[in-house]
Amino acid sequence: MTAVFVSCTGEVEARVRAVAGDAPVEFVDVAANISSPPDQVEAIVNVVEPLEFHLFPRLDWVHTATAGVDGFDIGSLNSRGVTVTSAAGNGGVALAEHSMMLMMMLNRDCTRWIRAQQERSWDRFLHGELAGRTVVVIGMGAAGKELARRAAAFDMTVVGVTRSPHDSIPYVTRLETSDRLASVVADADFLVVAAPATPATAGLVDATVLDSLPAHAFVICVSRGGIIDEDALVSRLSDGRLAGAGLDAHRVEPLPVDSPLWLMPNVIVTPHNGATSDGTVRRGIEILVDNATRYFSGEKLRNIVDAGKGY
Repeated sequence: MTAVFVSCTGEVEARVRAVAGDAPVEFVDVAANISSPPDQVEAIVNVVEPLEFHLFPRLDWVHTATAGVDGFDIGSLNSRGVTVTSAAGNGGVALAEHSMMLMMMLNRDCTRWIRAQQERSWDRFLHGELAGRTVVVIGMGAAGKELARRAAAFDMTVVGVTRSPHDSIPYVTRLETSDRLASVVADADFLVVAAPATPATAGLVDATVLDSLPAHAFVICVSRGGIIDEDALVSRLSDGRLAGAGLDAHRVEPLPVDSPLWLMPNVIVTPHNGATSDGTVRRGIEILVDNATRYFSGEKLRNIVDAGKGY
């Protein structure tokens, strides 16, 4: 039985071979190049997209190179006895930093300075600051917790939103459940979406929630598109019912060229690039190697995906 590792080269390959010992392993640049007989493959590690997993009848473990697993049919894999693990947590720091960047840029109308620089215009104006503001964070995973720590350091009030009642979390002023989201956002200066895409979060930030936000509030999404009703958001950004938005994740990606979001002066669009950092790569490697070590030694894996929760 062979464990296949995808796109694991150089130091990573050496580290995996060291923990594999005498266990047979195969390293391929892309999953399509697996040469081991399908009925001899027991693990496929570091995949980015779903494969035809049904072709591997003795598959035991799948590890994704991504934190989000919304493209994978976890239930189907679990029903076959396949354990699925993810790189959850690898991008938490990067997404928290991206959220802070977007909050600061929007709150200070940074694009106005950029336009002024391009026009060689000395444009000084009154702008906001983060201290004293309230940020509502949907999702208290790695990104949400890292954001809470950074926002608290900026003297912000942090309200965390979770799927179900939760123990206290450091740097979070108070915790609320997602069924109360519309009332929770009434005092928000910023609403940050840092939750995974699951059936429970699809369309969570709907027209009702958006209408509950104050007109001066900004909406930020750094996790997955589809959690925010994008049409409703565009409508409210267009007529001044919301102050602005910073969007790294979008309903359709790449964002269509005809999307009005591209040219809206109160919107910052980034191409789902917030977690594309060297630190994210490094942490993902550590998770992969740790899980490989656990697998070959028969220990419990980390980051096991719960099919019911979707993460």
